[in-house]
Amino acid sequence: MLTPREIVSELDKYIIGQHGAKRMVAVAMRNRWRRQQIDPSLRDEIAPKNIIMMGPTGVGKTEIARRLAKLSASPFVKVEATKFTEVGYVGRDVESMVRDLMELGVALVRDEETTRVRAQAETNAEERLLDLLLPGSAPKPIHDPITTFDTPTPETDKASSTREKMRKMFREGKLDDREVEMELEIAPQGIEVMAMPGMEDMGSQFKDLFSKAFPAKKKKKRMKIGDALPLLIEEEAARLVDEEKVTELAKERVEQSGIIFIDEIDKVASSQHGGKSADISREGVQRDLLPIVEGSVVNTKYGMVKTDHILFIGAGAFHHSKPADLIPELQGRFPLRAELTALGKEEFLRILKEPHNALTIQYTALLATEGVTITFAEDGLEEIASFAEMTNQETENIGARRLYTIMEKILSDISFEAPDRSGEEIVIDRAFVEKHLEDVREDRDLSRYIL
Repeated sequence: MLTPREIVSELDKYIIGQHGAKRMVAVAMRNRWRRQQIDPSLRDEIAPKNIIMMGPTGVGKTEIARRLAKLSASPFVKVEATKFTEVGYVGRDVESMVRDLMELGVALVRDEETTRVRAQAETNAEERLLDLLLPGSAPKPIHDPITTFDTPTPETDKASSTREKMRKMFREGKLDDREVEMELEIAPQGIEVMAMPGMEDMGSQFKDLFSKAFPAKKKKKRMKIGDALPLLIEEEAARLVDEEKVTELAKERVEQSGIIFIDEIDKVASSQHGGKSADISREGVQRDLLPIVEGSVVNTKYGMVKTDHILFIGAGAFHHSKPADLIPELQGRFPLRAELTALGKEEFLRILKEPHNALTIQYTALLATEGVTITFAEDGLEEIASFAEMTNQETENIGARRLYTIMEKILSDISFEAPDRSGEEIVIDRAFVEKHLEDVREDRDLSRYIL
């Protein structure tokens, strides 16, 4: 239900820059909502506008797609195009990415349904625990055939009163350390099925078949109530969740709002640097991808899944090739192109300061668990950003991922000594950063290995 402007605003909380790409994916996501409002006779004719993102590594291509899927609660799977081109032309079955998406969709919907029934599951688990604490059936009330009502007896009143007292103690946590004997389901031992390369899905189907043929056994075990409660809640929730409904909802969500992110799609484009046989292999992968992207029906263990309205996002650096090197049919199925720009010092500085999950926030929280307070000074952040830009220029440009390496190098000593430095306050300023990067700054060969 988010508008394109709201989607971009949400993406801005985690991804710096790349405004053009954000606008493009925001419109693509909004078009899905618009399509659902259209008359069904026309709805099926509207195909998603698939996107190709072009840009060097570490600039936010994958993160944009992942955050987009999280915003819309859509099933999302990332695959590497190179996984379909292994040695000797043997790679994964292209249809496996749709099966993976369906698995994720089922898991996503099952989690939502489990959350929905959790209150009832907790109530049921509580009753089961009370039954374990008060073994034996309570005396049955006397049945009056004239009034057709059950007349409570002193015994039932007493049992009910005892149960309520026990319930109160249980809810107050006074019984957490008491042990009870309960039955737990023991899953059957897994049977390993050796599958040929590219046929892993057949192996998983055999495993599912064996698991149904050998149902779970039950085993009695003594446990503390505090440990038993989560297991009983999980067991009761599984009973309350309708698996057929889960599969049906997951299938609809996958077909209508699923997102498949195909990374390194530039690696399967024809290139002047590859030999003739390599180009044949790459074109073969493109031919395999084509029917999935165009729209086809894929057989999964949950039934047939249509790919007509799944959104495909391709991504690649395209250093040695360009989208025009893809076969024309596949190009036509990715009508939108977004170019992401390389990151420099200003972007690195913003990445360190602005996102809700910024590295500075992460390290501050991690070290706070040891009682160490670290503060990042402005000049220290500027030095980190400047050094990241310089390292990217002199070595391989890996974008914002360079910040992870540099931050780890700077804070490695503090992280190691943190348990012994509890209560200290440390300021990460320019002098601190320069001191910890002094060796790699002076030795270029060393910086290539360490950073």
